[in-house]
Amino acid sequence: MSSRYAPRGAVLAVVHEPGTPAPGGPLVLELCGPLGPADAETVAARLAQRHRAFDVALDSHRPGRHILRLTPPAAAPGGVPLPAELLADVLAPPPPGGELLPVTGHQQTLLTAALAPAGDPDDHTDSTGGADSAGGADGAGGADGAGGAGGGGGTGGAGGGGGHLEQLYWDWSGPLDVARFAAAWQSVVDRESVLRACFDWVASPRLVLHARADADIAVHSRTAVTWAQLLRRDRARGFALHRPGLLRLTLLRGASSAAAPAPPPRVLLTYHPALLDERGVHLLLREFYRAYAAGGVLPGGERRPDLRDHARWLAGQNTDAARQFWARAAPPRHAATRPGRPGGKTGQHGPGLLHTRLRAAQTFRLRSWAALRGVAESSALHLVWALLLYRAADARGPLPVSFGVQLSGRDIALPGAAGIPGPLDGPLPMTVTVDPDASLTGLLHQVRDTLLDLAAYPWAGAESIRAWSGGAPSPSASRSGLFTDTFTDPCADTLVRFEGPFLLPQALRGELAAQGIDVQSPRTAAGAGGRPLTLTARHDTEGGLALSAVHDRARLADEDAAALHAQCVRLLRALPGYRDAAATAGQLLDVLARAAVPRMARPAPPPPRPALSVLRPGHPHADVICLVVVPGVPGGSYDLFVRGHRGPERIVAVHAEGAPGAPQAVLHQARGPGRRLVLCGCGPGGRAAYELAQHLPYAAGPAPAVVMTGIGDAAASASALARGVRSVLTPPR
Repeated sequence: MSSRYAPRGAVLAVVHEPGTPAPGGPLVLELCGPLGPADAETVAARLAQRHRAFDVALDSHRPGRHILRLTPPAAAPGGVPLPAELLADVLAPPPPGGELLPVTGHQQTLLTAALAPAGDPDDHTDSTGGADSAGGADGAGGADGAGGAGGGGGTGGAGGGGGHLEQLYWDWSGPLDVARFAAAWQSVVDRESVLRACFDWVASPRLVLHARADADIAVHSRTAVTWAQLLRRDRARGFALHRPGLLRLTLLRGASSAAAPAPPPRVLLTYHPALLDERGVHLLLREFYRAYAAGGVLPGGERRPDLRDHARWLAGQNTDAARQFWARAAPPRHAATRPGRPGGKTGQHGPGLLHTRLRAAQTFRLRSWAALRGVAESSALHLVWALLLYRAADARGPLPVSFGVQLSGRDIALPGAAGIPGPLDGPLPMTVTVDPDASLTGLLHQVRDTLLDLAAYPWAGAESIRAWSGGAPSPSASRSGLFTDTFTDPCADTLVRFEGPFLLPQALRGELAAQGIDVQSPRTAAGAGGRPLTLTARHDTEGGLALSAVHDRARLADEDAAALHAQCVRLLRALPGYRDAAATAGQLLDVLARAAVPRMARPAPPPPRPALSVLRPGHPHADVICLVVVPGVPGGSYDLFVRGHRGPERIVAVHAEGAPGAPQAVLHQARGPGRRLVLCGCGPGGRAAYELAQHLPYAAGPAPAVVMTGIGDAAASASALARGVRSVLTPPR
């Protein structure tokens, strides 16, 4: 994160030259950046306050160069390692008036996915379509009314690219005052801490709450950009996770002409799922409409409880029962999780969107059938999905199947939790055993009981489940400070969500109607959910059950996704006909006996990469600059640094995610006799560089130096890296 004690956009660099400190000696860090003496003193004072075990001393010799000496009361022989939390506070102090929170629960998994290295941009070619091209059949005719697939690409990138965002849109019905629209959203931002939040992951992931942020609102004309183009550009834009405000709005307006009146303005709302879920977005929309109805100012003060209170509640939970539950309920590795049989490459890219629905009469019959058996409609949907996964596995006899189910994290014993906008709703793995010869009612009750068990722990994230089920963190997770799942996570293949209605209070709707504004329900654009398929069910205003599916077209081709969607609808329609208690799960599956089983492309394995890459050969006898690569390093920052460096040094990159000890071995060889090694890293790469330096084998010659920077955009991160490297390579005056 950019240092908030430095000019906006600047990133602080820290240099550490380990040497061979004597027992009890201090850790010496040099702050290199646009910090004046007062700013450096502020950093030192904060470190002294937060890390009382260290004696903090500051020497400011010249502008932009400040020496920090951190001495613990009882140093271990051979020197003291730099605590990760202390490093984070040096490189990424909280903003003035802001707060730091731990990243917990579902945020862990979502942030890890967002920081994963981006794929090849060529694998995300834009395709025609988008949300407007998604089908919307009512269930009559065709392949059970399955809608058409709508594509739309966008490159994803480390730090929150287009692969990790969600989009909602609606047409504005009634008069629209753009200035009032912007003022209303700014009023919501001022009162909702989640809209002033961002992330820092220099050492371990942290949520940073700012005291102030600006609403991100853009206005475009239909004469300058089409709706499909706007969707693709918005996805490709992604989010800068280190900057507050991971929600933005875009207004698309059209001019009237003599031939036709102007179409209604369309509103596009884009948000990052690591900070907001869909119900949280609807809570914010309700507050926006309150502010708009009141002239642009939201009545009342800041919302409490909020993310801070939820984090404190989570920290106070006794996890013993959850640990015992997940030790026995975690999905087994042989469970079926994929919705299609293995197939070849699809030749398609980007997300696709499908729509269909059960008519009101069909929905009523399904609801009545489920109620007579003591379950809700959601359990009927989960049963059908379990059968589809079993069918795709081509199994004989009983087999466990696992998939993700979305549970509300707001049904907890925290007063006011239902009104907290944030990433509280999250996926949990549901595992049931499907036996085609067993009774259908028995499988239905198994699904219901499993869901009730899961509902006791809606706050458990994938990383916690992995740990409680006996998994071990991967080397990359421990080095980078990121959370990496090492167990088979069924939520990564398919997710089933059964959403309740999102309705504005009747009084607020009436107040807006009096001003000529008819509030429409937002629709989902074909955003990328980070998994092959996400199925969402909700009741529409006509009493029907609407089913939408977002799928990754590189894993599930349009044809296969449409077939899977249609088969799900066929089974839901067929369920009410099975009234006999002796009916079996296999008999229901016989409905699809003549239907082809969908195919699903295998995930492409990551391309092999060398442990060490030479980025610039440099002079044969020059020093070596090593850039440490881990997940979360700002994308493009190392490329810019290499292009801008003018010295004779050799520049290499080492991937610090392989087998333990491998990076140290290749660095020892690449260093060569008499050369000085400068280990460099941005963000989590800085921590990894420091740890590499601590474990490098002894060699004659100068000790390695470490340059660590905070997190910013590519240009700011590269600039900070260059400042730190110059400090090391330039002889002191």
